[in-house]
Amino acid sequence: MNGRSREAHLRFAERRRREDEAPRLSTQVPDLRSLQFTIEERVGATGTKHIRRFVLDRAPALFLMPCGDPRCVDGEHDLTYDVMRALRARERSFHGSDQCTGTVGSSTCGRVVYFEATAEYERSS
Repeated sequence: MNGRSREAHLRFAERRRREDEAPRLSTQVPDLRSLQFTIEERVGATGTKHIRRFVLDRAPALFLMPCGDPRCVDGEHDLTYDVMRALRARERSFHGSDQCTGTVGSSTCGRVVYFEATAEYERSS
């Protein structure tokens, strides 16, 4: 394994460890029935977009996304605070953004993640 792929492997393992140790989303927001994100990662004017659906019975209450730039070192997007605040307030639709915390060469990474989320909750009796 070369140095760059070893570093990527270690970052993935650390993120997985943090997810495994986090409380489950189903215990933090027990009436949540579905959660879906539309995510767009941009650098400058260009970007990529995808949809992420969550399996609620196993999902951690931790919303970390790795930076999409393979050259980025120590980059990730932590959406946890904004997402959990909205879910605890039972918001059905919410959005946010996060700038990457990593570096590319000697510069800060310029990637930004934008997300739009939709959530459904169990009705209260």
